[in-house]
Amino acid sequence: MGTALITGASSGLGLEFAWQLAAARHDLVLVARDQKRLTEHADRLRAAAGVEIEVIKADLAKRPQLKVVAERLAATEKPVGLLVNNAGFGTSTSFADTAIADSERALDVMVRAVMVLSHAAMGQMIQRARGAILNVSSVAGYMANGTYSAAKAWVTSFTESLAVELSGTGVTATALLPGRTRTEFHSRAGIDSSRYPEIVWLSAAEVVTTALADVRRGAVLSTPSVRYGVAGHLARHAPRGLIRAISQPYGR
Repeated sequence: MGTALITGASSGLGLEFAWQLAAARHDLVLVARDQKRLTEHADRLRAAAGVEIEVIKADLAKRPQLKVVAERLAATEKPVGLLVNNAGFGTSTSFADTAIADSERALDVMVRAVMVLSHAAMGQMIQRARGAILNVSSVAGYMANGTYSAAKAWVTSFTESLAVELSGTGVTATALLPGRTRTEFHSRAGIDSSRYPEIVWLSAAEVVTTALADVRRGAVLSTPSVRYGVAGHLARHAPRGLIRAISQPYGR
């Protein structure tokens, strides 16, 4: 069924992608910083699904480690047919209150790594006339909520540009734009998720199921759930002055 490479695969959406793709008989390349968790998850996935799994410990903010992942994507032996650029993180503070090194790291992981890994994967995918790139963005990219929104706005625009460039090659590009999803993302960012009503939350399972279905049909934008589809449409077409008025620093 082919091989999928997933970044940020040790938890949250990345881990859910791993389980759903393994269940569909895809071999996997799992990428994350936490070697212990990666190895434990890989063992469970092998036992449950009987698929082949490679593990790459890498911090995508560090260029030598990013290069290792890019080289795996560019390989023509056991080529990767699906790249899931999922790694990312948020903060609970405004840009002014966040150390600039942390903001730079966010851009390295959510912008630069997405660009580098997409480029690495495209070459062998175009050569084989098959493949897909799935970049995890967010409906927050339509808002004006600090560095996180800016990074996700770039991911969405970049993915749309990839889709145009890849048209007719047999390779597709999809941006996934979920809303608030129950994962470790918010607790790791120091965001108190209890203050948001239950209706705003999506499950990781439904987000990933929608994303993979949209990849299969070649959709460029994938927004799980009707409510976030409507919210995203309104935010995308609303006057920017209104968006600025209702936005706040990410995490508040």
